[in-house]
Amino acid sequence: MFGEKPRELPQLFAFVLIPQFSMMPLAAAVEPLRIANRMSERDLYKWTSHSVDGEPVVGSNGMPVMVDGSLNDISEHATIVVCSGIDVHQHVDKRLVNWLRKADRRGADIGGLCTASHLLAEAGLLNGHRCTIHWENLPGFAEAFPDIEVTGGLFEFDRDRFTSAGGTSPIDMMLAMIASQHGADLAADTAEQVLHSPIRHHSEHQRMSLPARIGARHPKLVGIIEQMEQNLEEPLSPSILAKEAGLSTRQLERLFRRYLDRSPKRYYLELRLKKARSLLLQTNMSVINVALACGFSSPSHFSKCYRAYYGRTPYRERGIPTLATGASA
Repeated sequence: MFGEKPRELPQLFAFVLIPQFSMMPLAAAVEPLRIANRMSERDLYKWTSHSVDGEPVVGSNGMPVMVDGSLNDISEHATIVVCSGIDVHQHVDKRLVNWLRKADRRGADIGGLCTASHLLAEAGLLNGHRCTIHWENLPGFAEAFPDIEVTGGLFEFDRDRFTSAGGTSPIDMMLAMIASQHGADLAADTAEQVLHSPIRHHSEHQRMSLPARIGARHPKLVGIIEQMEQNLEEPLSPSILAKEAGLSTRQLERLFRRYLDRSPKRYYLELRLKKARSLLLQTNMSVINVALACGFSSPSHFSKCYRAYYGRTPYRERGIPTLATGASA
């Protein structure tokens, strides 16, 4: 099980790089291993990098990365870490999916960084397991895999599966593993070397607090926006939002104008459109289903609102020629 002390040292990690992978999570996962070796003066960990076909992989930052080999070169004793990034749904490779299923059957510990939970879920490796994924991809993941428990935490360990949300969260995930395997002192020493203090708990939120994001700490405003974010598929009316906050609709209007310089209706619409864009770019859901998932009962109204806000239709966002869809331009 991941996080338990390995039978043999050094413990081998095989990082599988997917096109458009995010560089930061990869470095955040590897560097704690390197530093733990240095601080312990022992070879506790060893790692290799791989691509599906053994060819270099270009990350989301445009940098090509050389690898040590293909999937076939990965040791059967390795802990497997899949590293992906943007447009993950476009990089579901049947060769990778089949290989991951074989690795699962032989009992390998398998995990993912950033958006790789999507690839593990496609392979059926997260059924019955708890996982996390980058917050931007969470709505799309929940729509695509409704039966998988996704927490939205920084990282998750669940038996032979482990996932992190990307960014710098793999630092915390690896530090938790180091502490479990080799003691809290080594984890603390490693954290100090990467100037990472304090070590975050797996359940901490990925995003800034809502008051920090909106630049206001008014408790009623924060509560109303939380209600909006929790009810994007079936939007609540301004009168209901006002009543639950103990305000009149006129007070609700003034509150939003004062702190956010827009009406409650406009702010709510923007939240729904942002979720829609996330689903369009990160899932294969049809435009009609995206519209329904974001509280639009009419595809034509959705298209009109989307174009007014983003300057292009939902179909063009996907790169689909408008004439081929029959939608209005």
